[in-house]
Amino acid sequence: MVIKFIIFLLVILYSLNMGSGNYAASFASAYGSGIISRKKSQLLFILFVIIGAVMLGAKVSRTLSGKIIPAQFIDNQAVIIIVFSASLCLLIANFTKIPQSTSLVAVGAILGVGIYHGNVYFKTFFYLVPLWILFPVAGYFLTYFLGRLIYPSRSSNFWVYEKSAKYTKSLETFVVIASCYNAFSIGANNVANAVGPLAGGNILSTCVGLILVAPIFGLGGVVFPRAIKTTGKEIIPIGLISASITCFVCATLMIIASLFGVPQSLVMIKVAAIMAISGIKDGHANTFKNSLLRKMYLTWIIMPFAAIMLSFLISWVIGRLN
Repeated sequence: MVIKFIIFLLVILYSLNMGSGNYAASFASAYGSGIISRKKSQLLFILFVIIGAVMLGAKVSRTLSGKIIPAQFIDNQAVIIIVFSASLCLLIANFTKIPQSTSLVAVGAILGVGIYHGNVYFKTFFYLVPLWILFPVAGYFLTYFLGRLIYPSRSSNFWVYEKSAKYTKSLETFVVIASCYNAFSIGANNVANAVGPLAGGNILSTCVGLILVAPIFGLGGVVFPRAIKTTGKEIIPIGLISASITCFVCATLMIIASLFGVPQSLVMIKVAAIMAISGIKDGHANTFKNSLLRKMYLTWIIMPFAAIMLSFLISWVIGRLN
């Protein structure tokens, strides 16, 4: 009973931390553009995360519960190690106000346990790695292609600016809908990062786990709201049209990843999309010189490896004590 209590306590902390960064990635456009208040965005995020998790979250959960390492190695002790390692890495990232890739950290923590036991499905791992790169790259180029149709303004696309000026309120509503679409895609994919280990350890079924964890995940935007200021206002202030493009590109790619059972990071896709808009407006040289972006890249590289090492180290220490 004590072990189960510890597991659920860690899962709550883990889910809240994941929800924070993903809330930032989902509603940064709407919040950064001043369309919606933080409280309203938080409520919408919770609602659509739950819907997405219940409808489409099962495939990613199955990937994390037994396709990275054999499920026989995910016992109660392993679940505690995985969730603790991932939670600690995400907590550090949240305190630095950097939206982190929750999926990479989750896989890293699972991988650390598998490496300790000497049993990892590297075929799955090497299948996922190219896709983790491909989806952000696709987000960048799709956003860049769509953005170039609108920016810079010229005679062939001037009608877009006329319509957007005339129907500003409708466009603002559209941006909020797009942000909710993002939240739905997050529920479909990233809630499984917490549910997968629970299902692999036979603590909760995938279905029950998604239903119980999704609301907690959604509350992460309420408990740790600071990351949204970084993503929404410090990288690049984007307009309503840009916000709509980035939201729909990112959410669509996330849903595709979910349908294939790929644990994918919306944060990485969203930043890549925002970079594409920034490159069009301010030039690629200025965009890549952004110190905050460099800080993000470094954090994204360090934290998954930190999760692997921490998970492996804890497994090794406990193994020695036993």
